[in-house]
Amino acid sequence: MSVSSEIPVQGDSGVVAADTVMSVHALSKNFILKNKTSVQALCDVSFTVSAGKVTGIVGADGAGKTTLIRIAAGLLLPTSGSVSVLGLDSAEDTLEIQSRVGYMPQKFGLYQDLTVAENMSLYADLQGVPGVERAERFQRLLKMTDLTAYTRRRAGALSGGMKQKLGLACALIKSPGILLLDEPTVGVDPVSRRELWKIVYQLVEKDGIGVLVSTAYLDEAERCSQVVILHEGQVLARSAPGDFMRQVTGRVFLVAPPAGEKARRIYTRLVGRTGIIDATIRSGRIRVVTENEGDSAVISALAGEKGSVEPANPSFEDAFMSLIPRKDHRLRAADSSAAPVHDNSREDEVVVETHGLQKFFGDFEAVKKLTFSVRRGEIFGLLGPNGAGKSTTFRMLCGLLPANSGEINVAGHDLRRSGAKARSRLGYMAQQFSLYGQLTTRENLNFFGMAYGLDRKHLQARMAWAFDEFGLGRWRDTPAARLPGGNKQRLAMASALLHEPDILFLDEPTSGVDPFARREFWLRINGFAEQGVTVIVTTHFMEEAEYCDRMLIMSQGDTLAMGTPAEIRALARSADNPEPTMDDAFIALAEGTVAIADQGRSAANSSGAAA
Repeated sequence: MSVSSEIPVQGDSGVVAADTVMSVHALSKNFILKNKTSVQALCDVSFTVSAGKVTGIVGADGAGKTTLIRIAAGLLLPTSGSVSVLGLDSAEDTLEIQSRVGYMPQKFGLYQDLTVAENMSLYADLQGVPGVERAERFQRLLKMTDLTAYTRRRAGALSGGMKQKLGLACALIKSPGILLLDEPTVGVDPVSRRELWKIVYQLVEKDGIGVLVSTAYLDEAERCSQVVILHEGQVLARSAPGDFMRQVTGRVFLVAPPAGEKARRIYTRLVGRTGIIDATIRSGRIRVVTENEGDSAVISALAGEKGSVEPANPSFEDAFMSLIPRKDHRLRAADSSAAPVHDNSREDEVVVETHGLQKFFGDFEAVKKLTFSVRRGEIFGLLGPNGAGKSTTFRMLCGLLPANSGEINVAGHDLRRSGAKARSRLGYMAQQFSLYGQLTTRENLNFFGMAYGLDRKHLQARMAWAFDEFGLGRWRDTPAARLPGGNKQRLAMASALLHEPDILFLDEPTSGVDPFARREFWLRINGFAEQGVTVIVTTHFMEEAEYCDRMLIMSQGDTLAMGTPAEIRALARSADNPEPTMDDAFIALAEGTVAIADQGRSAANSSGAAA
C-alpha cells in the first residue's frame, strides 16, 4: 500500500530538522507466532516528531500503533529500519532512552497495590531521580494533576480519571524530552480527557516537549499538529488535520429526522447505502459522508423520507472514515431473519425498574437511593464521570452485586428474591474481556451456550447465527486471547446473545476499539432494539450517547439528569453556546454548575415520572 497521493506527505527527504526529537525511518517489525508463521505489524514506516508539537497516530485495530510506540520507548527491537529518539538509537541505546523519555502505556503502568506516593517514588527510583530533587518535583506534579489529597490512596482504589493522571505524573517524573502516550484517554470520562489534554498542552507550550500520542478518539487527533494514519502496519497518509479535512469538503451532510421519528431509525436506513461512506448520529441529526460531492446519494438513500438535508463543515473523523479501506468492516444492521426476535408491540412495558436503590461499601455510600425505569425495546444509557457509581449500579442490575436497600425488578422478577429467574432473561457483556482466553472462539460459544442450558440442536443453530452475524467464522479455531480487539468484543457480545435474552447489559462495549468497530456495534445494537431487545449500556464516548433513547447521568452515586439526548443537551444551552454537544452537557453537569444541576434534577424527576 502506498501513501495516499491526495494528502501532502511531510518529512520524506530524509533530512532531520534541528527541532526533531524523534525520527522514524523505514521501520518494519515482524512477530513470529508459535506455529512459526510471521505476522508483519509494521512495514516501511517513516515520519518525524518535533519539539513543542503533538503528533498523533490513529488507525483501526491492528494498525501497529502500540508496536510503534513500544519500539520508540526501547521496549521492542525493530526487524529493520530505525527509530532515533533524542538522537539515540532505540535498538542500541535502550537504557538511556528509557531514562530520558516519558512513557505512558495503555493501562497507565501503575502498581495497583501501591499508593499514589509509592508509585511516584518507585518511578523516581527507576528513573534515577536524586532524592534532593524529589520533594519539589512531586509537589509540582501532584498539583498539576490535582492528586495532592490522594497521596495515601492505593492506585487500585482510584477512579479511571485519577489513574490516568497518576500514570501521566509517573511518566513526567524526570522531565522528559519527549512524551510517548499510548491511548491515554481510553475508558475515562470527558472531564478527565479534557484535564489530561490541558496538562499535555501546558507541557508542550511551556516546556517545549514533543509528544507522540496514539488515540482512539478522532476529535483528539484533530487537535494535533500532525497526524499519521496507519493501516495494516503501513503509513496510509500523514499531514496536518486541516489537510485531511479539506479532502472531504462538499461531501458531509446533516440529515434531520422527521418530527416524531427516532434519529437512530433513519441512521440505520442510511448506513451501507450506495454512495455513502459513513453515517453517525450527532446532536440529534445523522451526519453523512458521501463518496462524491453533492447530496444526491443521501437523497436517493432516504427514498422519499421526510426530513431536511443540509451541508456541514468536515471534521477529521469524516476524513479518516473516507480514507480507511473498508473491505474488512461489516457495517450492516442486525440480521432480522436470524437474530433474536421479541414482541415489540408492548413498547410501553417497563422491563427494568429501580426504586430507592442504595449500596454501601463500609461507611461509603456508592449509590444513593436511585430511582428510574426502562421500557421494552429502549436503548438506555447509564453515564457519569469516573467514580460516579454507574458500574456499581450496573452490577446490581445484573444481579452480580447485592443492593443494601431499595427495589430492583428485571423482566418482571424481583431481583432480590428471584435472582435466578431474572438472570435467565438477560445477557451481560463485561467491560473487561472476561471470556476464556485459552479456549477457541467455537469452544467459548459452545461453553456459554451449554451454561445457558441450550440443547445441542438449538446451540448449533445459535452458534451458526453468531459466526455469520458477527463475522467470526474465520476465527472459529483461534484462541480468544489471540483475537484482535474488535473481534474479542464481537465474541463477547455473541456469547451474551446466544440464549436470546430479553434484556442486554453492555458495560463499556466499545472501550478501546477503533471507530469502525464502534460503528459496527451501535448499528447492531440498534437492530436488536428494533426487534424488541431492551439495551442498557454504559459508555464514555459521549457521541455514542446520541444512540440512546434516554439516559441517566450520575455523579457521586446520585442522579444529575435523566432524559432524551435532546433534553440533556438543552441543559447546557446558552447564549454563548446555542447548540451544545453531548460532551458540553456532560462536562457542565459533571462540574456542578448550579443552574444546570438544578434543571437536571428537575428533568430527572419529570422523565422518571413519565416513564
